[in-house]
Amino acid sequence: MPDLRLLRAFLAVAEELHFTRAAARLYVAQQALSRDVRRLERELGAELFVRTTRQVTLTADGERLVPHARRVLAAQEALVAAFGQARPLLVDLNSPGLGTGRRVLGRARELAPDHELMARYESGLTGAAAELLAGRLDVSFGRFAGLDPSLRAGLEHQPVRYEPMAVILPEDHPLASLEAVPLRALAGSVVYAGAGNPRTPEWTDLAHQLFEGRDIEVAAPAPLAVGDEEFERVMAKTRTPVLAVVDFPAMPASVLRPLIDPVPLSPVSLVWRRGLVHPGLDALRRAAAELTAGEGWLRKPSEGWVPAIDATLMNVHI
Repeated sequence: MPDLRLLRAFLAVAEELHFTRAAARLYVAQQALSRDVRRLERELGAELFVRTTRQVTLTADGERLVPHARRVLAAQEALVAAFGQARPLLVDLNSPGLGTGRRVLGRARELAPDHELMARYESGLTGAAAELLAGRLDVSFGRFAGLDPSLRAGLEHQPVRYEPMAVILPEDHPLASLEAVPLRALAGSVVYAGAGNPRTPEWTDLAHQLFEGRDIEVAAPAPLAVGDEEFERVMAKTRTPVLAVVDFPAMPASVLRPLIDPVPLSPVSLVWRRGLVHPGLDALRRAAAELTAGEGWLRKPSEGWVPAIDATLMNVHI
């Protein structure tokens, strides 16, 4: 049985006979839609469209597939109507106050007001991934490339944002007076990046790659602080700079400064369990696509930095 996403992609092109219009209808990039159609053709062993520079037409096999695809997708919609809407979609936002996931969730709730999208806070994508695969969570946000390949195999993702990174400093730190902190100014420093937290190794790995060759150390594991209040207390006690993102919520007696030269980017994807079907997921994907396009979230600055593996996995799905 072909993936339902591939059938949906095929049917959109079959009805529009135009890849750009079909991609806009599905809130996906045209390149991604083309890849899905080609994959379906390979799986079925049949050419479904004749493509020229001027038009797209269905082949005989494509015409033959249309009614079958419609019946399969109608059955899926009927199943969702009977069961999928009966439960909330559980959406992990990592932690309270982070802006990217919260904005996507807010827009999705506007797009699907009849469906319940419930927020959860698992603190990191690795921690959420096991819950996703077990069916105890449905969707999360985070650095997909930072997951173990065995976890990625059971998940799908949609790139959402290259989020600029920042550093949180005690308000009397020598660098706190700067509007933005060049990475070279942190040379010789120790920076907290979640080392030892079993839920966030993807973030610690990103820090190690960023600091490599720059004489910046990742702070050694400390007693794991649970909750914002405890985290703020421990950071205030140690006075260790904290690696963060630009929309990280304010902390008492601290300042947040963007990092520059280069601008490090934290890749954020919408991540869900492979095969998940739920109208709330459709709304989240539409919301993410809208915000990504409207805010230019996937435009990398010329001086931006991102690990090669992240760029590869993000580009494959853009």
